Amino acid sequence: QVQLVESGGGLVQSGGSLRLSCAASGFMLRINAMGWYRQAPGKQRELVASISSGGSTNYADSVKGRFTISRDNNKNTLYLQMNNLKPEDTAVYYCAVVRSPFWQGGVDYWGKGTLVTVSS
Repeated sequence: QVQLVESGGGLVQSGGSLRLSCAASGFMLRINAMGWYRQAPGKQRELVASISSGGSTNYADSVKGRFTISRDNNKNTLYLQMNNLKPEDTAVYYCAVVRSPFWQGGVDYWGKGTLVTVSS
């Protein structure tokens, strides 16, 4: 059974940093593309960053240069390093997996999310 458990969210001041983790079980992380989505209150869920099984990354324009997605295949864990956080980054962040080596949307598995709140 596939499980994705996010952690690392919390309250941080504007300009601060957080690192989100997504611990995966029930599948081999190394052969799947993964991503981070976020959903702010009253807004649609949006893709923040994705990483292919080979390590190729893509980012939303709003987070380029501030966020870094990475994976540790030995630990079966996905990360999102978030620096220079802004109040508009406030959202619930979700880990996502597609059953493909390349990110192509159509998420197959979701985590339950972790809340990030950035105060001004």
